[in-house]
Amino acid sequence: MSDVKTIGVLTSGGDAPGMNAAIRAVVRTGIYYGFKMLGVRKGYNGLIAGDISEMTARNVSDIIHRGGTILQTARCKAFSTEEGMQKAMSISRAFGMDALVVIGGDGSYRGARDFSKFGMKVMGLPGTIDNDIASSDYTIGYDTAMNTVQDALDKIRDTAYSHERCSVLEVMGRKAGHIALNVGIAGGAEVILLPEKEFDFDKDIIRKIIQGRNSGKKNYIIILAEGISEKIGGALELAKKIEDLTGIETRGTVLGYIQRGGSPTIQDRVMASAMGVKAVELLKDGVFNRIISVKDSKIIDIDIDEALSMKKDIDQDLLRMSNILSI
Repeated sequence: MSDVKTIGVLTSGGDAPGMNAAIRAVVRTGIYYGFKMLGVRKGYNGLIAGDISEMTARNVSDIIHRGGTILQTARCKAFSTEEGMQKAMSISRAFGMDALVVIGGDGSYRGARDFSKFGMKVMGLPGTIDNDIASSDYTIGYDTAMNTVQDALDKIRDTAYSHERCSVLEVMGRKAGHIALNVGIAGGAEVILLPEKEFDFDKDIIRKIIQGRNSGKKNYIIILAEGISEKIGGALELAKKIEDLTGIETRGTVLGYIQRGGSPTIQDRVMASAMGVKAVELLKDGVFNRIISVKDSKIIDIDIDEALSMKKDIDQDLLRMSNILSI
C-alpha cells in the first residue's frame, strides 16, 4: 500500500478537450479512496507560486462536457531550472502534497520526470490534440480536434464545389501529421502534406491538380499540417502558388486555435475518465513515476523514463491508403 495521503493535479502545456474530464476523474477517484485532493492552477507556475487549493467532488461537478481546463494551463520556464524545482518542492511540502498527477504532453512529462528526482511521486496523463506522445496510441483531445477539423473541412468542400475552387486547409501539427492524415482521408482530400513525409511540390501537388482538372474534376482539397509551412509556407502562401501555376481559383484557410476548443467527444470523455481513475489507483497501490498510456485499446502504465525515450512515427498503412484513395 502507498504512503500517499494528498494528491495534487495540474494541467500543463497546450489545452485539449477532455482535460476537464481527466481532472474530474482524478479528483473523484482520489476522494473515493480517501485521499485529500489539491488543484494546482496554471500548470507548473502554480506550484512555484503556491496557487493551490483543496478540491472536492463538487468542485468538479458539471465540467465533463466543457472544453479547455478549469485549472488553466501555462508553460513555465522557471520550472526547468533547479532553483524553480526546489521552490516548487518546498511549496508542495507546505501544502502536504505527496504525489502529483500531470495532464499534458511530452514537455509536461519531462517536467514531471525531473520533479520526481526532487522527491515528488508523479503520474502523467497524455493530454494533447496532436496525438504525438510516443508511449500512447491515443491522447486526450485528439478525437475532438479531428472532429472539429472534419466539420470545417466538410463546409469548405461545399463552397469549393460551388465555385470550382481549390481549397488549402492548414491544421495543427507542428511535428506530427496525425490530424492532417486522418482528416485528409476522412474528408477525401486530394493532397495531404505531413512533416513526416517527403514530397515534390510540382509532382505531388501541381501535377495532381492539373490531372484532376483534365479528367473533369471541379474542386480540390489540400490539407497540410502546420509543421510543413517551414518548407513551403502556410495555407495562404501555398494557395497563391497553386493559383499562379494552375490558373485555378484557390483559397487558403488556417483553422488555428478553434481546434483546441469545444465540448469533448464521447471518446475523449471516456478515455480521459479511465486514465484518471487508473492514475489514482496506481498511486493508491504504491506505484508512481509512471505514464498512463493506451496500447491496443487497453489502458496501461509505463515507466516515465522509458516513455520519454520512445519515438512515434506516422501510420504507414494510413499513409499508403491515402495515396491510393487520392487518385
